[in-house]
Amino acid sequence: MANRGGFSSKLGFIMAAAGSAVGLGNIWKFPFEVGAGGGAAFLLMYLAFCFILCFPVMVTEIAIGRKTQLNPVGAFKALGYKRWSIIGKMGILSGVLILSFYNVVAGWAFGYFIEMVMGNFEVGANFGEYITNVFKIGGYAIVFMATTAYIVSKGISAGIERASKILMPTLFFIIIGLVLYSFTLPNAFKGVQFYLVPDFSEINLEVVFNALGQAFFSLSLGMGALITYGSYVGKKDNIVTSAAFITLADVGIAFLAGLMMFPFVAYLTDGTMEGAAQGPGLIFAVLPGVFESLGPVLGVIVGSTFFLLLSFAALTSTVSLLEVPVTYVVDEHQVKRSRAVWTVAMIVFLVGLPSLMGNGAVEFFTSFVTYPSGETKTFMDLVENLSSDTFLPLGGFMISIFAAYIWKKENLHEEISSGYDGFKTSFVRKFLDVTISYLCPIILGIIFILTVSQKFFGVSLIDKLFY
Repeated sequence: MANRGGFSSKLGFIMAAAGSAVGLGNIWKFPFEVGAGGGAAFLLMYLAFCFILCFPVMVTEIAIGRKTQLNPVGAFKALGYKRWSIIGKMGILSGVLILSFYNVVAGWAFGYFIEMVMGNFEVGANFGEYITNVFKIGGYAIVFMATTAYIVSKGISAGIERASKILMPTLFFIIIGLVLYSFTLPNAFKGVQFYLVPDFSEINLEVVFNALGQAFFSLSLGMGALITYGSYVGKKDNIVTSAAFITLADVGIAFLAGLMMFPFVAYLTDGTMEGAAQGPGLIFAVLPGVFESLGPVLGVIVGSTFFLLLSFAALTSTVSLLEVPVTYVVDEHQVKRSRAVWTVAMIVFLVGLPSLMGNGAVEFFTSFVTYPSGETKTFMDLVENLSSDTFLPLGGFMISIFAAYIWKKENLHEEISSGYDGFKTSFVRKFLDVTISYLCPIILGIIFILTVSQKFFGVSLIDKLFY
């Protein structure tokens, strides 16, 4: 621990881990997933998955990391289960893949911040053209990756923790301000109604898939991030309360993002909510028009503040995503941290080049693959489907199996008890035992199989079994 550094306080860990969870997944991806999932119906599924499935996996990941004080691969080896280190390897691969396209989207956000400052509201109407400008977006992405690498190169306490303590409160106050402002707009509460009043007829298998994928994506589960951060946590810290605060922070920011986004959409569409299901371009295509309608001065202030928020949110996550492979290289290959950081950052950026070019700039990467279902996907779509939709739930399934039946629950209890004296006789222990032993592996395993069969092969096993 002395050689690797660590968090200086429990608050520092919570801020950093919450920053890992809070990011583009909450403010960019969550609103368009909610829109595509019919509004409140998706929100309810998302909340259920966060607390019933994701929270137990989070506690387990942090416990494994703190027990071993190693990276996701070294952790399983240190526990005496070398073969199970495949979980860590898959997690690191997932993190690298996610960061490779995440950095591209972060480049979009940072670029929009600059465009809003300049008063270029037309960028929203020209979103498709904007993302094909490889050199401009590539430049923004380089700046973003370099900033991420600089923070990570400073280490845990002086880099990641210090940045998180600044970025997280700033992000929170900006989003609260935007939520309050959005409520003052005409038709705002039609957007709130769409968001908070559920239509249960909207819940179907695809909504379930997307809600679970969003929960794992936004909470940084299944990719080794929380094993990595857990490896820097002190033995006196209460893992359960830390995980609870992290989950609440993530869910809270996502919830606030919806409260901010849908009043803006309702204002722009006179309450019809057209465009709410627009997809990844929802924020980038819709909101500049909202900001333009506010006038040249107020529009610049609100628009630039919003995309500054989006950039801050992205940075808190890119830092944690980069830390995972960096910790692996430092621990397993004894490479100096600064060299590991800049080398890994360069590799990730290169891996992300096809995602950068695959949004219309280069046809090969834009129409990269056609699934057996007949859907043609971009390179970025494929990477996202493989990582967040597939590897993350699979990682959560395997971690649950490992903790409950291989490492054994008694060892997990012992580690969690350090910092939580009454854990073994608490309701929390019973809840974790049931979820880790039964609910998590069964539900995650089933949904993994259903997701792969439907997304990649166009086969709905539910239809075959029940209809």
